[in-house]
Amino acid sequence: MSVVGIDLGFQSCYVAVARAGGIETIANEYSDRCTPACVSFGPKNRSVGAAAKSQVISNAKNTVQGFKRFHGRAFSDPFVEAEKSNLAYDVVQLPTGLTGIKVTYMEEERNFTTEQVTAMLLSKLKETAESVLKKPVVDCVVSVPCFYTDAERRSVMDATQIAGLNCLRLMNETTAVALAYGIYKQDLPALEEKPRNVVFVDMGHSAYQVSVCAFNRGKLKVLATAFDTTLGGRKFDEVLVNHFCEEFGKKYKLDIKSKVRALLRLSQECEKLKKLMSANASDLPLSIECFMNDIDVSGTMNRGKFLEMCDDLLARVEPPLRSVLEQSKLRKEDIYAVEIVGGATRIPAVKEKISKFFGKELSTTLNADEAVTRGCALQCAILSPAFKVREFSITDVVAYPISLRWNSPAEEGSSDCEVFPKNHAAPFSKVLTFYRKEPFTLEAYYSSPQDLPYPDPAIAQFSVQKVTPQSDGSSSKVKVKVRVNVHGIFSVSSASLVEVHKSEENEEPMETDQNAKEEEKMQVDQEEPHAEEQQPQTPAENKTESEEMETSQAGSKDKKMDQPPQAKKAKVKTSTVDLPIESQLLWQLDREMLGLYTENEGKMIMQDKLEKERNDAKNAVEEYVYEMRDKLSGEYEKFVSEDDRNSFTLKLEDTENWLYEDGEDQPKQVYVDKLAELKNLGQPIKTRFQESEERPKLFEELGKQIQQYMKVISSFKNKEDQYEHLDAADMTKVEKSTNEAMEWMNSKLNLQNKQSLTVDPVVKTKEIEAKIKELTSICNPIISKPKPKVEPPKEEPKHAEQNGPVDGQGDSPGPQAAEQGADTAVPSDADKKLPEMDID
Repeated sequence: MSVVGIDLGFQSCYVAVARAGGIETIANEYSDRCTPACVSFGPKNRSVGAAAKSQVISNAKNTVQGFKRFHGRAFSDPFVEAEKSNLAYDVVQLPTGLTGIKVTYMEEERNFTTEQVTAMLLSKLKETAESVLKKPVVDCVVSVPCFYTDAERRSVMDATQIAGLNCLRLMNETTAVALAYGIYKQDLPALEEKPRNVVFVDMGHSAYQVSVCAFNRGKLKVLATAFDTTLGGRKFDEVLVNHFCEEFGKKYKLDIKSKVRALLRLSQECEKLKKLMSANASDLPLSIECFMNDIDVSGTMNRGKFLEMCDDLLARVEPPLRSVLEQSKLRKEDIYAVEIVGGATRIPAVKEKISKFFGKELSTTLNADEAVTRGCALQCAILSPAFKVREFSITDVVAYPISLRWNSPAEEGSSDCEVFPKNHAAPFSKVLTFYRKEPFTLEAYYSSPQDLPYPDPAIAQFSVQKVTPQSDGSSSKVKVKVRVNVHGIFSVSSASLVEVHKSEENEEPMETDQNAKEEEKMQVDQEEPHAEEQQPQTPAENKTESEEMETSQAGSKDKKMDQPPQAKKAKVKTSTVDLPIESQLLWQLDREMLGLYTENEGKMIMQDKLEKERNDAKNAVEEYVYEMRDKLSGEYEKFVSEDDRNSFTLKLEDTENWLYEDGEDQPKQVYVDKLAELKNLGQPIKTRFQESEERPKLFEELGKQIQQYMKVISSFKNKEDQYEHLDAADMTKVEKSTNEAMEWMNSKLNLQNKQSLTVDPVVKTKEIEAKIKELTSICNPIISKPKPKVEPPKEEPKHAEQNGPVDGQGDSPGPQAAEQGADTAVPSDADKKLPEMDID
């Protein structure tokens, strides 16, 4: 089972995988771990990633980048209006009102949704992961900015579905960074101790995010987040671009902004210059050849002047830092460390501002570019049953306060209630109780539009269906469960109607609904903090530890009117009935469109694959033409006649001309046939060369075998001890085979030496190999027969006869033995065994 984390950035993307050895950020086909967030459309196929990035200038109108922020946004959105002037490609209004991207693909104009373009990028990242893991990738965790609204998050979820991915969680980028930081820390305080507070600052290419997190052992809790949605590396690039546009306009009389390609070239150079200034404080040159109208341009910039121009941008660094401290009610002294990530935090002035605000050195223990994707991969490993990961609970927060609005039957107009305040724990569920006689609608919206980086505060409308009054005509109790899920998306997840069934009267007093209501209210007040504490463990626990709430005083009045006041009632039994909910989500793609986009993505992937195969076939022909043309006048020169060389060279030249004219755009099979036609002419020449290279080596090997066997035959005839055990008939067979092989070799060598190199050889390497194999199969088994072992005759040991009885014989030792025993003290058998006994 694959475990993949994807950092879907504005400018670039990263993919990390969890393996037995830990988390690894994987490289693409260019051996680069960073894949540009870029998609280019051509007449035959799409290019994604680095291949698309190389076409930004040459195919500017059809190369799409910087589309991440169009998710869930209408064409009329002020953000889209502001961005349009900076884009080389066209954005259009789709029939749904959303922002579409207009390009020319397959020789026709096409409008793609942001979800489709993001799905193309995700498909590429999925392919990259699969090529490394050597298995299918389905489950993943994808990062999104912490300031994304519901509409933007649902849009990214749709994109993952179009790409064929199962997104286990949309993870806030700052939370992913916090997880990558905290899960490896061994010195975190225990659960009962005061938590360690760490601030994470992430300034990427397009946005600036800050979060403060509390760490305990095995636990991460996000306390607050703040952000500036437009402050990022590209804003600093724009300062340089505007400066040089003005300077070159005065110096060279060029209107750079009127030419898209010139502006793109200048943007690329300014980005490089900005990175150089982060490491150098001296004057740095910027030079571009043939910039516009064949004019070369040049200018200089230094860090001091650049920072002066960026004063207004640098002033925007502190407010989010101050905001997170205010929201979390922490002082600067309470902060243990400040971790910085994101490419733009490499700008010295940005680091200085952050460090000065907190009054401490910044921590850079995390990889500035890969921390987000590593955190996502860790989260995916935690959610996956295939990996055993150290227990680590993660509590995120709701970025914006969420409220519900509904029409009140007891009052004219509508009522509302804030369900999830800002920085409320997430994921989280709550149960709201309504008293209704008929179906009703709940409208979810963000209750602080002024803090929202999005023009429309509406989230969705949820219609609770099939609500009916009780049998006595009173209002029914309807329990509605609202939820912010793991993706940070709000929904009304379920609704149920409580049915009351009356039975025979008895003397037992029954609680009124008012009492029940008061009891519920008390229960909420007691359990809400507990629920918030326990919530982060798993989504399953969220459901059980939900919070009971009354909707508003309008509900109370309605209940008072509908319920009789007596304290004693008939005994009742209650049952719950699930109610259907109809959702109208803001800018949500319907299932039919989602299915169509998924199908189209599959077709485009297949078209890309076919086009790649076609190009590979074309490249193979071109490669063969160049290879053979070089070798015909090189190493193959001796192996082809003058006439054949001239005709083949002419054929190669014709093929090369055809490739750049009529053969520029042909089906794959045409290229395959063309290559086969050339190989029919070139292969015999190549074969003659290869035979000429290998034949002497094989003849030498055969000669060595023959010499070896002749030597053995000579030794056998001389009756040398080593071979005298061999059978004469067998050796005759060896001699015969060896002589035949020698005659065959000499014959073939003589014929081959007379043969011209420009014609096929008399003997092929395969024949020589076969002859060697034949000879060794006959001779080796014979000459390698082992010499039989001759066992020496067993002699009785002399000392046994002299020193004592053997095998029970009672002969006494002779006088000679006695003398020998006296002089040399030969040990007896018993004496010999004594050392063994000692050891035992």
